[in-house]
This record gives sequence, structure tokens and C-alpha cells, in this order.
Amino acid sequence: MPDLSQGDEAAVNALRSAVMRLSRRLKHQRVDESLSPTEMSVLGTLARCGRATPGELARKEHVQPPSMTRIVALLEGKGLVRLEPHPDDRRQKVVTQTEQAEAMLEESRRRRNAFLATLTEQLDEDEWAKLRAAAPVLEKLAHI
Repeated sequence: MPDLSQGDEAAVNALRSAVMRLSRRLKHQRVDESLSPTEMSVLGTLARCGRATPGELARKEHVQPPSMTRIVALLEGKGLVRLEPHPDDRRQKVVTQTEQAEAMLEESRRRRNAFLATLTEQLDEDEWAKLRAAAPVLEKLAHI
């Protein structure tokens, strides 16, 4: 861990705490309570990145390939993904999300966005401007 000044350490601690609390609150806005956060994350990755092999998904989600194989099987059983032959390698499969998954993700985004919009109504203009400016930085941190 880098050597942080006392002020930087306090800022990192506050950021961690706020992100965790907000994340927990957003999780309560899920459309389908039967899906685990990991399953939702895999569907989100497929929505952002498009079709992928289970191995590619495992790397993107930072899980072991056998775990991703189980997750994909669960999602396939729920009708949210389908496995198709890999175009270049017959030993592999490619995972794609179904229309049902797309619709569920869209409703989930809508619900979470509405929740966040309600929260932001409590901010003054200066706070809202700072939050808009911080959004790209938080996005970068989420993908490092």
C-alpha cells in the first residue's frame, strides 16, 4: 500500500466507506432477487463487452474458470444466457446474453438510476457539479 499522508488516508477511508454503503443500497434495487451479485455482474459484463468465452468472462470477473463455468450454467438454466459454438475453436463455447437478460438489465438500470436520481435531488448545485465531475474518475477506478 502506498505511504499516504494522514489527510489522504482519511479521504481513502471515506471513499471506501461511502462506496460500500451506496453499493449496498443499490443492491436493494435489484429486479430479480434470485440472481446473485456475481450473476448480475456477469450479465453486466456481457452487456458491456458483448459475447465472450467462459475463460474471458472469468478473467474479466476475477474468478477462477471452474467458478465461471458454474455461473454460466446457472444463468443458462434461467434462460439468461446461451452457449454457442466458438467460431474458430470447436473445443470452446461462446456465451451470449438472451433478450430476457437484456430486458431484465434494462429494468434494473432504470430502477437504480431512478433511485440515484432521487438521492441527487438532495444535493445542492455545487455538490451535484462535483459529483458529475467525479463520475469519470470513479468509473476509471472501477475498471483498473
